[in-house]
Amino acid sequence: MRLKDKVAIVTGASSDIGKGIVKRFTEEGAKVILIARSLEGLEKARKDIGNEEHTASVTCDLTDESQALQAVNQIMDTYGKIDILVNNAGAINDPVHFHEMKNSEIKKLIDVNLLGVFHMTKAVLSKMSDVKSGAIVNVGSISSERAIPRVHLAVYSATKAAISMFTKSISVEYARRNIRCNSVNPGIINSGMIKPYLDDPQARKVLEERLPLARIGEPEDVANAVLYLASDEANWVTGTILNVDGGKTASEG
Repeated sequence: MRLKDKVAIVTGASSDIGKGIVKRFTEEGAKVILIARSLEGLEKARKDIGNEEHTASVTCDLTDESQALQAVNQIMDTYGKIDILVNNAGAINDPVHFHEMKNSEIKKLIDVNLLGVFHMTKAVLSKMSDVKSGAIVNVGSISSERAIPRVHLAVYSATKAAISMFTKSISVEYARRNIRCNSVNPGIINSGMIKPYLDDPQARKVLEERLPLARIGEPEDVANAVLYLASDEANWVTGTILNVDGGKTASEG
């Protein structure tokens, strides 16, 4: 078991990708604390995942630094350590032109995708630094590397690009404390707001034909990559941005 006796935090744990990560972590022996805003959503996720004896729910608004600190302290009081943090929580906007976006929507993306990651990472780093051990995995997006024609996600893409640089910076800053930081950048995954679109066989076929591996990714594909980077198998891997995208960023299309 690759994560036996490890204590892991997964934010955005009630999402499809979040549940996939939690499931893989528990299968590999970890105790996993699921974090999101809604307790109802977290408890449903735990039931969907199964293995409830190895999971726990903690509600937290990650955009509020005091709540992030409180959540981390609560976890430390219960488990005595935090080995792994997965910053999976994120927000995305409907694809509208930048000049048509409301300032409130822009602020929401920055608060969730950047400040949420900053707050939780900061809180956890203080604990990992004490024992000079830990692994942080951020979940970004291939939108951090390329703009998609006719899909208007300027602010979302900018926040995810910032996470890539944050990943590299934290990895170097905390390397001497034996804390690793990496990022997984998913491509088109059968999750969240894209799911209804994929229910249309023709729309799905169009997307699949644009991918070198000719299939849409599943939450499990992301979870497997996160698992590797969080495990001791990757103990000489830090500052890496791993694209999990069926070859999309390597292709011209």
